[in-house]
Amino acid sequence: MAVRDYVKKIHSLGYRLTPQRRLVMEILEESQEHIDAEWLFIQAKRRDPNISLATVYRSLALLKEAGLVQEHHLGEDHGHFETAGAGPHYHFTCLKCGRVIEFEAPQVKTMVDVLGESKDLQVTQIQLHLSGYCSNCRPGKGNEKRD
Repeated sequence: MAVRDYVKKIHSLGYRLTPQRRLVMEILEESQEHIDAEWLFIQAKRRDPNISLATVYRSLALLKEAGLVQEHHLGEDHGHFETAGAGPHYHFTCLKCGRVIEFEAPQVKTMVDVLGESKDLQVTQIQLHLSGYCSNCRPGKGNEKRD
C-alpha cells in the first residue's frame, strides 16, 4: 500500500501519519513474520533511538483502528501483528515448534455467507485459528525422543 493511502486512512480518523507511525508501518511491511510489539519495538529502536514502547503500542492501536494492521492471537497470551492483507486468510500454529502457517479457505466465506443469510446476520469479522502439529513435529513422523 502506498504511503498516501496510509495518510488518507489515518486522516479519515482525524489523525496524522507521524514519523513514528510511519516507522511502525514500514517495519510491519518489511517483516515476513507475525511480529509482536516487543520485537517491533526493538527493530524501531534501532532506527529511531528516541521511540518508546508506549509509542509503538499507541501506533499499533491507531493503525488497527484505521484497518491498516491486523492483530492475531496465535496461541499465546500476547498479540502478533501484520499489515492488513488483500484478502482473508487464516493461521495454523504448531504447538511444538511455534511455526505459523497462513492459509486461505474460500469455504469459510461460503459457510459464513450461508449462515448470515439463514440467520439474518451481518458478519463483519471472521477469526479462525487452528493449532496442532506441523508436518515436521507431528507424532509418528520419527521425531519422538527415545529414552
